[in-house]
Parts: sequence; C-alpha cells; structure tokens
Amino acid sequence: MRLRFMAIVLFSAFQSSFSQTDNAVEKKIQQLIKKMTLKEKVGMLHGNSKFYTEQIKHLGIPEWALSDGPHGVRAEMNRHNWKYTGQTDDFSTSFPPGTAMAASWNLELAKQRGIVLGEEARFRKKDVLLGPGINIIRSPLCGRNFEYLSEDPFLISQLSISYIKALQTQDVAACVKHFVANNQEENRFVVDVTMSERALREIYLPGFKSSVVDAGALGVMGAYNKFRGEYCTENNYLGRTLLRKEFNFKGVYMSDWDAVHSTEKAALAGLDLEMGTEKENYNDWYFADPLIKAVQEGRIKESIVNEKVANILRVMIKTKVLDPQTRIKGSINTKEHQQAAYRSAVEAIVLLKNEKQTLPLNMSTLKSIAVIGDNATRTHCGGGFSSEIKALYEVTPLQAITDKYGKSMQINFAQGYEKQSHVVERSSAGQLNTDKADWKLIDEAVAQAKKSDVAIVFAGLNHDFDSESFDRLHMRLPYGQETLIQEVAKANPKTIVVIIAGSPLELAGIESRVSALVWGWYGGMEAGNAIVDVLSGKEFPSGKLPFTIPVTLSQSPAHALGAYPGHDLKVNYDEDILVGYRWFDTKQIEPQYPFGYGLSYTSFEISNVTADKKVYGVDDEITVKFNIKNTGKTNGAEVVQLYAGQTAPSVLRPKKELKAFDKIFLAPGEQKTVDLKVKVKDLAFYDEKTSGWKTESGEFMLYTATSAKNIVNSLAVTIQ
Repeated sequence: MRLRFMAIVLFSAFQSSFSQTDNAVEKKIQQLIKKMTLKEKVGMLHGNSKFYTEQIKHLGIPEWALSDGPHGVRAEMNRHNWKYTGQTDDFSTSFPPGTAMAASWNLELAKQRGIVLGEEARFRKKDVLLGPGINIIRSPLCGRNFEYLSEDPFLISQLSISYIKALQTQDVAACVKHFVANNQEENRFVVDVTMSERALREIYLPGFKSSVVDAGALGVMGAYNKFRGEYCTENNYLGRTLLRKEFNFKGVYMSDWDAVHSTEKAALAGLDLEMGTEKENYNDWYFADPLIKAVQEGRIKESIVNEKVANILRVMIKTKVLDPQTRIKGSINTKEHQQAAYRSAVEAIVLLKNEKQTLPLNMSTLKSIAVIGDNATRTHCGGGFSSEIKALYEVTPLQAITDKYGKSMQINFAQGYEKQSHVVERSSAGQLNTDKADWKLIDEAVAQAKKSDVAIVFAGLNHDFDSESFDRLHMRLPYGQETLIQEVAKANPKTIVVIIAGSPLELAGIESRVSALVWGWYGGMEAGNAIVDVLSGKEFPSGKLPFTIPVTLSQSPAHALGAYPGHDLKVNYDEDILVGYRWFDTKQIEPQYPFGYGLSYTSFEISNVTADKKVYGVDDEITVKFNIKNTGKTNGAEVVQLYAGQTAPSVLRPKKELKAFDKIFLAPGEQKTVDLKVKVKDLAFYDEKTSGWKTESGEFMLYTATSAKNIVNSLAVTIQ
C-alpha cells in the first residue's frame, strides 16, 4: 500500500509545483542564458555521447543523462558505442512491456510502474526516461507492438496519463514517443506516412495530446518516419502548430536517435535536442557546429537557439537537475518494486479459453505435469533492442513450477521446438526459415505429455520477432509450434497452451484443439511466478485484450486494403479511422478474439444499468450507473467498458468507440455500484470541413460491455 499512498501524495505535490510555471523560473532561465556563449548554448542542444549532453560547469549545469526505459531502466552503455559497459551495479526491475500494461486495464498499476521506474531512474542518476511508447497498434506485424499499448487511443491516453504523472513526481522527465505515425518498423527511417486529418486527430494524436496536456509530459520524441512528405523532426505542422501552439508544450522536443536530417529546417520546426546522429565527431552533428555557423551567417536567429536552451533548462528546473540537494535520491530493486512488477504481470494475463473448467489446476491432486516449449525456459527481458532490460533476475515458467511444486509432483520437461532464428538490429533476415517443425523434439514432447496428468505448452514468440528495427513477416506461430501443439493435444486431452508474445498471432489452428488457452505476454522479471500462480489458482486472471486478434492477417484493416507496408517508400492509411475493433465492428467481421476480451475463473452479473438523464446538452457529462455482482465461488475482477456510438451520423463513424472503463475487484457474492462518466464533448468527431470538433444533435447509443463484442446493455440518449 505504501507505493499507492506515495503515488497520491507525490502526485498532488507535483501538481501544485507543476502549475507554478512562475516568473521566477522564467527569470532564472533568462539569467542563465545571458551568461552563456553561443557555443555553450549549442552544446546543450546535441549529444556529446550516446545518452548525455554537454555540461556548463561554471553555471552549475551538469550533463543531462537520458536512458531508454519504457518498462525498466536500461543497463549502462559505453559513452561512444552501443556496447554495454559490463558493470555489476546496473541491474534493474523489469516490468512487463507496454501491451501487457494495457492488458491490465488498471490505472493504479500504471501509476505504480511510474513511481517505481522514477525511483530507479533517480537511483541510477538518470534525468530523462525515454518512454512510454504510445504509437497505435495498426498492424499485427509491427515489431514494436509489444512496447506500445493498444489499438485504441482512449485506453492509451488513460494509461499514459497515470504513468507519466507518477513518473514525474520522482524528479524524472518522461519522454513520450514516437511523435507521430511510427506504426511500422519496415522502412521506418524513410517511409512517408499520409493520412486524413480526421484519422490523425481521432486515432493517432489523442495519446500524445493527453500525455502533454493532461499529464504534463516534459519530453516528446520525434519519430524517424516522414509525415506528409517531411521528416517528423523537421515537420513544422507537428513541431510548431500541434506541439507548441495547440498543446502549449513547454518541454523538450527531441529526436529519436539518428532521426535528424537538417540544421535549419529542424531548428525552425521546433526541435530542441538532437540525439544519436551517426557521425563520429559530435561537433559535426546538425545541431552542433553547423547550427553555430547558421546563426553566425544570419540564417537562424540566436533567439531560436535561446528558445531551445530555455525549453531544456525549464525541464531541468522542474526535475531539480540544477538543485541536486533537494532532488529525490531514488531506490532500486526493492521488494516493493519486485512486488509491483509481479502485480503488473499477474493482472495482464488474459484467459482466452477455459473448457470444462480446466483451469485453475488443482495442484494438490496432480501427480505429474508436462512442461513443454522453448518459452518455458527462455528469458525475454534482455531482448527487443532499445527496450531490453538487464533484470536483477528473471523467473521462467519452468523455474517457477519447479520451485513451487517440484517436491510434490513429477515435472516432465520437453523443449518441443527450437529457436531457429537469430536477428541482428536493423535487419529482418533472421526471421527467414523459421517455420520448420523438429519432429525429434515433437516426439520427445508427445512422450512427456502421454505420461503426465496435464500438459502445458509455453508457445508464442520471442524477441527475434517482437523487436525494434523490423516487422514480422507473417502472423503465424513460428518454429512449427502449431504442429507441436496439435500433436501434444492428441496425446493428452488436458493440454493447456500459454502464449508468450506481445503481438497478435493466428490461433485458429490450435484454439479448437486445446481445452485452455492463456495469453501470458512477456511478463518481465516475475513472468514465471505470475503465470504459474494464475494457472494454479493462487491468483485469478483479470486481463483483457488491448488489441483485436484477427483470424488471419487478411482480416486486419491495413492488410485487407493493401495499405501495409506501402509502395515506393510511401504508405497511405486507407483504413482511415477504422483501426482495430472500429474496423471489425463497422465491417461486421468476426475476429478470433475481440478487443477488450478476457475470461475469469468466476462469473459476474451486471444489472440496473441507467443513465442519469435521457437528454443532454453539449456541455453536460453523462453518468452511466450499474450494479455488478460476483456470482461465482472465487475472487475475481471484471473490466467493465463503456462504448458510445451515434445512431445516424452525417459522416462515416465507427459503430462504437471506447469512452470509459473501470476494473472492479469483487469477492464471491459481493456487489458494487459503479459510475462510468463520459463528457458529451467526447462524443464529437473531427470535422474536416470546419477543421474542428463537432458534436451532432441526435440519438447516441451507450453500450455497457465486457468486450467490444459482448454488450451487456444498450441505452439510447439524446444530445441537443
């Protein structure tokens, strides 16, 4: 409970301090800038190594330390190359990645993660934590889906706000990424993305807007790709019009590593900080000597440089970089941190199928378990390139089962399939020829399954597939796993499959053959303990899918329309606003599993659903109230989702869109009354004719649901 209390206290303290963008701070900034030479100013605007910027000793401005870390603080790198230093004091707590955070649908857990990562970043003397990554999951194949959160902008926004606010209470700046439309790794450095203004505003921008406007994110990272013909880092519309003017962003707009392509254009478009450009001499970077020269020759005003320095100093002051005596010192790898990582892993786990109540397993009656699959013993925290974590430890599923039950039953392990791929950063070559079934390993697995009471296959992907730098080539299970699962299920009808992955997979070939199917994600350092505790019933599953799982790739909107990965290094988002469940709903396509889906070990009843009024004005807030009861025999949690849809819109709109949700924990027989609120203004669509948001009069449907497919109640209300 301490973490929760700390989060609330520190958050309110942060809110009051953050609102004081007072004159004293701005005065201090201007005083510092006046004492700087042009060279010193420019030294603050580019890296002097992989993750640091230049200090100005005589003014008491230290190096600024940045670190990768959307789900843990990355290990120490050499200053001038991408190799690790090999220290023994840079282990950290590793949380489940972004999709798993979203699968918990728990804002309190997002807050806890923020506190923990902030504490650990401070202990490691980091000033900026690069994350969260909040790009929309547009294609099932995107290599970074596992780092991102969801296909839904509202879910992304709510989680990001909780995480960023909490993180920044620890005197660490969050840097939300990648702004904007970095929705594929294929050709990510050069691909030119175009989309309608409406799609941008309704789908791809809300997470960034919420992070800046509602959470007060102190950093934003520009993406690699081009947007409407210009690189994101030199795109005036993104950097000036949206970030600075509309969102009133006063923090630091930095580049992704090696994402800057010009001096003048990037400087004028509002970029503050250039990181990672692959030129050996740091003085040759675009925001180094070329920027000094541009000022001296009158091509860029020195006031533009001053503006950038002011943005960096403002963030430094807010996070007490210039006042180290009062700054939070932090802590690392505490028991509380590990418990927070464990809770995050447990609440992310999604129960997809549970025939004949196969789960939870009654461990006291089992004499033997077959544990099958490479993912039963593979560790995942150290993969995925920029999101890799040097975890203090990582518990695998086999290790957890052995530690917990090895003395009371026979555990029969078989590898089942072999990892045949090996990837190198910025290359997808390692994914080729990875579909071969190894019959020797399958036969060994079948033999173990036959002699065991239950068989558990740990299947899915690894970070040769879910990774920065490349997209997957298909949505199938690699390494012949489908064949393995089919053969094991024939040998033992009590076969459970646990999928370890961060992106959608084709499951039709195995779903009908097994009695239970669980999505376990990459569970961070406590992965094995979390999954085994859910399988055994010590914990209950309460996760819900943060994305739709299609039956096949061709069902997915971008692929159905041939709008991925684009042609001639250009991609147009032809599906427009119909991303994820919006597409499946509107086109009446049946997915394998819908957005928001997840089963429980208990049952729930939702009743007495009412809205507080029948007719609302444009400035009103709608409150939907209902009772929810745990009608089963065990503890559980249900994520109740409120969707809204317009009955007769003047433009194409999705059938329904997520507008509110709550995760409700209930003991057997317990009942609670819950309110879900949505502002009428949030029922608007972006009207391209007027370049503004429009709320139309007429009938709207409010759907109370437990997934995008399972609607419990529909209410009609009128907007005037």
